[in-house]
Amino acid sequence: MHGGRGTPVVFIHGLGSSSYMEWRYNLEATGAKHRVFAPDLPGYGRTEKPRVRYSIPYFARFVERYIEDRGLRSAAIVGVSLGGRVALEVALERPHLIPRVGEAVMRFTRGALHWASPSLIRRVAARYGGNGADLERAMDDAYLKDLRELYATDEFHNAYLSTVRSLVNPRALLGGHHDVSSRLSEIKIPLQLIWGSDDPLFPVAHATRAHALVEHSRLAIIEGAGHSPQAERPEEFNRVLLNFLGS
Repeated sequence: MHGGRGTPVVFIHGLGSSSYMEWRYNLEATGAKHRVFAPDLPGYGRTEKPRVRYSIPYFARFVERYIEDRGLRSAAIVGVSLGGRVALEVALERPHLIPRVGEAVMRFTRGALHWASPSLIRRVAARYGGNGADLERAMDDAYLKDLRELYATDEFHNAYLSTVRSLVNPRALLGGHHDVSSRLSEIKIPLQLIWGSDDPLFPVAHATRAHALVEHSRLAIIEGAGHSPQAERPEEFNRVLLNFLGS
């Protein structure tokens, strides 16, 4: 998926999602001033779902090839949750591909999506997305329809489990084997951190630590947002992102 004109921006979705679900409130606004790309990672959305070991390095290699195959010398990368960690991997290993990187700060289970009501799904999601999250907007009926479709296939189920196993657990995104805190000071490109003030998975302390470690970084904390500020508070998210991309 791509559109718009101007400097290229690549959006990377999070775990258990897809770009057409994750970024539905952000692509049009960004496409007004930039050339936008929003691929589904392998195993997710409507992409191929090969039986491979899904991991952060695997996804990072996909993003690197995606950028190069489209003839882009470089692109700004915007990632949410797992996508943010993938963006950091690319920034650390292939910094020449990314003049700018934006990282916004996952979702749930297959079987219950078939019988659970939208209100129940949103209540369960609130435990992970934050009680202050605008879940009526972040998980509207169109999103839930796409989510059910995604989780219904065995291929996606295999990809999801493979990804989770490579992470050990969702909280390992910024800890344990996948902790890159000691390497954040290596990032020399401009970095915009966008964080929900009520994110229960990764509290704001994670953002302030990363902000302190990356020399050319900015931090925007969106009040009232949980783990998905790009969907819960899209107007504020888009304003911060476009300001960063235009600077």
